[in-house]
Amino acid sequence: MPQCFLLFQYFLPFSCYTVRHFHLFSSNSLRICSSSSFSSISANKVAFSASLLDQGSGTTGPALTETTLAFKHVVTNIGDAYNPQTGVFTAPLRGAYHSEWYIGINKDGSAITSLVKNDQQVFTARNNLDPKYNPEVGFGSASNGASLLLEAGDVVFVRLWSGHVVHDDENHICTFSGHLLFPM
Repeated sequence: MPQCFLLFQYFLPFSCYTVRHFHLFSSNSLRICSSSSFSSISANKVAFSASLLDQGSGTTGPALTETTLAFKHVVTNIGDAYNPQTGVFTAPLRGAYHSEWYIGINKDGSAITSLVKNDQQVFTARNNLDPKYNPEVGFGSASNGASLLLEAGDVVFVRLWSGHVVHDDENHICTFSGHLLFPM
């Protein structure tokens, strides 16, 4: 009786692989059992990383209302789940994800940002460089992160609070990143 084993075939555009069953007849030959007797396992790969500005230096805010930050300079977007036009990451499948963000502030600024999941605030990062509180400081930063259980279609983004600012420059110091830890 022939032995069966698994052979993995990768399809890079879809970031998944298909498993097909083969019979081993000799060490040098393989034969497919049948075209209908194969199974697929999807191992989606999801990761993104982006900074606020595509180029140059600038301050975003202050706004009169809370604002979703659109991180435009995308360096990684495996799985195309992050939208740089809106700043929103949409989970393509149910799983545990990790997201983190870093914000920069120049002098005379105060920044408060939050990681938001489906309009619910998760965690906050803040820094205050108002000269009356910190007269010696000219630049500051803040960061935070969270591991979240997301359902397919859940959205995650960074929200800038009203009346606050963030600063980015050519070194890309204001960033938002995330990745799938494992599907569930």
